[in-house]
Amino acid sequence: MNLAAPADARAAHATRRNRLARAIGAGRDAPFGLAKETSNLFRNRDTGGRHLLDVREFVHVLAVDADANTVEAEGMASYESIVDATLAAGAMPAVVPQLRTITLGGAAAGVGIEATSFREGLVHETLEEFDVVTGSGAVVRCRPDNEHADLFYGFPNSYGTLGYALRLVARTRRVRPFVAVTHRKFGGAESFFAALDRACDGDADFVDGVVFDRGTLVLTEGRFADVAPETSDYTFDRIYYRSLLERDRDWLTARDWLWRWDTDWFWCSKNVGAQHPLLRRLYGRHRLNSRTYQQIMRWNARHGVTRALDRLRGGHAESVIQDVDIPIGNAARFLDFLFADVGILPIWICPITPTPAAPLFVLYPMASTTRYVNFGFWDVLRRPERHPPGHFNRRIEAAVAAYGGIKSLYSDSYFERADFDRIYGGAAYRALKSRYDPHGAFPDLYDKCVGRRASGC
Repeated sequence: MNLAAPADARAAHATRRNRLARAIGAGRDAPFGLAKETSNLFRNRDTGGRHLLDVREFVHVLAVDADANTVEAEGMASYESIVDATLAAGAMPAVVPQLRTITLGGAAAGVGIEATSFREGLVHETLEEFDVVTGSGAVVRCRPDNEHADLFYGFPNSYGTLGYALRLVARTRRVRPFVAVTHRKFGGAESFFAALDRACDGDADFVDGVVFDRGTLVLTEGRFADVAPETSDYTFDRIYYRSLLERDRDWLTARDWLWRWDTDWFWCSKNVGAQHPLLRRLYGRHRLNSRTYQQIMRWNARHGVTRALDRLRGGHAESVIQDVDIPIGNAARFLDFLFADVGILPIWICPITPTPAAPLFVLYPMASTTRYVNFGFWDVLRRPERHPPGHFNRRIEAAVAAYGGIKSLYSDSYFERADFDRIYGGAAYRALKSRYDPHGAFPDLYDKCVGRRASGC
């Protein structure tokens, strides 16, 4: 089954595209930003002094071609809407990030990952082409084999500082109705990562895991199935991550599997009381999702409730929201560092096998000859002793570099400019900026992702 956009939908897309391009081409004295309803960035978004471009209408899935194994969608189309459209055609995006509210354009401009990344790489490695509106207001089509190949390989990890993706084409893969799940427990890091590596070379369709503590590491493999003896529901009363410790086998529908982490934001819903049985019922099924938790987080960021409480408590409080990619040969040692120096648990584990093109993505280069392990750990660290701002995040950044890894930039970063340029392709970025945004219509990548945090402010 193929779902193609009617001609009027494409015409409507062209109208939206041309209107936005004209707004940028008119020129402004201050950089542009996006006016949108959701964001999966976990750093303070300073929109002061920026001209906001309204991209809230770019939310449409334009076509699903199950024969060509592609989906075409606008940049602000959420993965929730893309998954709905592709599942109706018997397919799914090759990589589906964990949260429903993540957008295709956001995953392309940032870094998107999930449990198929051991086969498919990161989201940007599954893209076939995309249209970008540049700082001059021109709309360019980027492919790996055309005159804008430099932007095709330079757009990922640019976070809207080279332009905005208005239309994208991504690879899909066929699905079956159910996913049969196995959970295997390990008592140590060495045996766990060895089994993770072997699983990536096996017949699983999905591979990820969770570290609960030093002696409890769970490896999860998922395989598509045509039938299931039963299916579990983790969208309300039951909590998915707890099932990893309770069950060795499980079955979910394909849709519920793809969104298994969204209901409880992995496990971070505990921070808004959503795992308490009574409060969970008060939230209701329709509010147990990343969209609700984002709204709460944004409200808290605006009003500073948590910051005020931390000041009253005294000591040191620091948000540590990080996803980092470490070569699998160093994964056990990096985990030892997290246990000793950070202490956030649980930790999400997701293997990545980069594609041969991975080193060409100049702003997020990964070796195509190395399998990586993504470590996702998210919490607020509170210590009675005082530390300089960014103390733990800086230690994490240093450890990631020491173990040959790279970290995503969707949250707080504290790099010095020279280190940032060395890690994230500074020379290549400046060349791209000169070609596609010579007048600075969009902010600078370092300023946007690090800015004054590098000096501890």
